[in-house]
Amino acid sequence: MAFGIDGLLIGHSEDRDGLTGCTVVLLPPGSKGGGDVRGGAPGTRETDLLESANLVESVNAFLLAGGTAFGLAAADGVMRYLEEQGIGFPTLVANVPIVPCGVIFDLAAGDAAARPDASMGYEACLNASDEPDQQGNVGAGMGATVGKVLGASSWMKSGLGMASLQREDGLKILALAIVNAVGDVIDENGTIIAGARDSKGKFLNTEAFLSSGRGLADGLLPGTNTTLGVIITNANLTKTDTNWVARQGHNGIARAIIPSHTKLDGDLIFTASTGQVEAQADVVGIMGARLMAEAIRNAVRHAESIAGIPASQDWGRA
Repeated sequence: MAFGIDGLLIGHSEDRDGLTGCTVVLLPPGSKGGGDVRGGAPGTRETDLLESANLVESVNAFLLAGGTAFGLAAADGVMRYLEEQGIGFPTLVANVPIVPCGVIFDLAAGDAAARPDASMGYEACLNASDEPDQQGNVGAGMGATVGKVLGASSWMKSGLGMASLQREDGLKILALAIVNAVGDVIDENGTIIAGARDSKGKFLNTEAFLSSGRGLADGLLPGTNTTLGVIITNANLTKTDTNWVARQGHNGIARAIIPSHTKLDGDLIFTASTGQVEAQADVVGIMGARLMAEAIRNAVRHAESIAGIPASQDWGRA
């Protein structure tokens, strides 16, 4: 069981030369799903159906991918895999898999022509495990970077991070994050873990830099930065509750990334409830936000330097 949540599987597929990849979260049958898109430049697929008023309640999988809008094609592979398993929203003629997807812009980190496609999405499903233990340079985090305010010359390597808890009363929550933010990732005490660096090799402090009246680097475009999050719980929540938990989960992004939710970022959080134990949505949201912040910090702590992009663990500041 993945972090104690029965039926949950997580899989990755990546191109280590092209520095891109995707991560799939395969959900147990009957999981209710929600989501909240907060950033100003999102790249998404099938997020409208997560709104509380819309028909479909159950979600079969979430997909997180690199490749910006090109990477949305990887969801086709996840849908093919699920259809082969007979999984999806039942209609008179076919089961239609429900696979909301979010993407990050990682084209500038490696080969801009390398993008996740349907075959990579399918491979991630084949690789899915109930004991995921990979963090950092894996899956959709393969080409993730942070600290973009001065452009590529000063950013640092990020990746995929996870955090989880299991309470004595049986409540379990898992947070997963792909961190590709324009801002800096900070520790609980406000210390920068990874972010933009100045000409002397020290942390710039993006918030202070922007507050001083200096602007963004030329060529830094909207949509080239995004933090993608997933919060999964075994709590028995309604679809409306899962959307509430997703909204609260953004508090975790704001705690760990400064600045966050800018017009340059496409931040979003997906949430799913597998329905095994009773718990209040606010309690799940509060703990989910804390875990999301922890997952974001783990994404940069576990990242490894690659293609000349330094990582926190090599920088001596983690």
